[in-house]
Amino acid sequence: MIIPGITNLVTAHEGGTPELPHFIEFLHIYLTGPFVNFLFEYKDVIFGFLVLIFMCAVSMRVYAKRSLHPGKLQNLLEMIVEGFQSFFISILGDRWGRHYTPFLGTLFMYILLMNWFGLIPFGKSPTANWATTAPLAIIVFLYVQYTGMRRMGFLRYLDHLAGEPRSAITWALVPLNLPIHIIGELAKPLSLSLRLFGNITGEDVLLAAFTGLGVMVLAFIGSPVGLPLQLPFYFLALLTSTIQALVFTLLAAVYFSMMLPHEEHEEH
Repeated sequence: MIIPGITNLVTAHEGGTPELPHFIEFLHIYLTGPFVNFLFEYKDVIFGFLVLIFMCAVSMRVYAKRSLHPGKLQNLLEMIVEGFQSFFISILGDRWGRHYTPFLGTLFMYILLMNWFGLIPFGKSPTANWATTAPLAIIVFLYVQYTGMRRMGFLRYLDHLAGEPRSAITWALVPLNLPIHIIGELAKPLSLSLRLFGNITGEDVLLAAFTGLGVMVLAFIGSPVGLPLQLPFYFLALLTSTIQALVFTLLAAVYFSMMLPHEEHEEH
């Protein structure tokens, strides 16, 4: 007998999109009770926390066993941190690049691992749900606005939103520039969240569709497994998931650079 959920891979979930079965779905099929229902209802939050726990566990292990003669894991993490620092310094300058590397680097790794989690058998990408990508984008948006108010000062922040008017013509255009600039700032988290959500959802749909097709090809002989038609797309998903995490983080870094005082940015 074929396990339920394997033959019915292309099933409608949130938004009617197909997805591969994950272990919480199997629990929901075979078990009942409020706890299982809770896990199924908040499965994206659960998978997001699993990624977070993994990141914290690796970081704490490396920190606890840090040494002047590092092992392979410490070497790997140090290379990643140094790469992040060089990358963000190239965008934000030496001072601000070093300052914002912890936040931006953690953001990239968190998004990347969540994207990849759906490629693990019986795993799920939390970023395939807008309820995950929207809060991430909102956090970036709020941090960017806080950075603008703190680094520029509140009056210069308002001046920035108004388009930095310095002449009679630019002052006359403030009633037009101000709402346009505000709308542009509000559109940034929306575009960040929808771009990431749409691309990762597309990957999941593609993998689920070809996995289901591979199962149907051998269904006539009662095979519990199918042809691995989805295998080539796993490599494509690894690449696109990495690119999407990079794009999200790169745009966040650009938003920070736009809010930093220009003279300080040039000085450092």
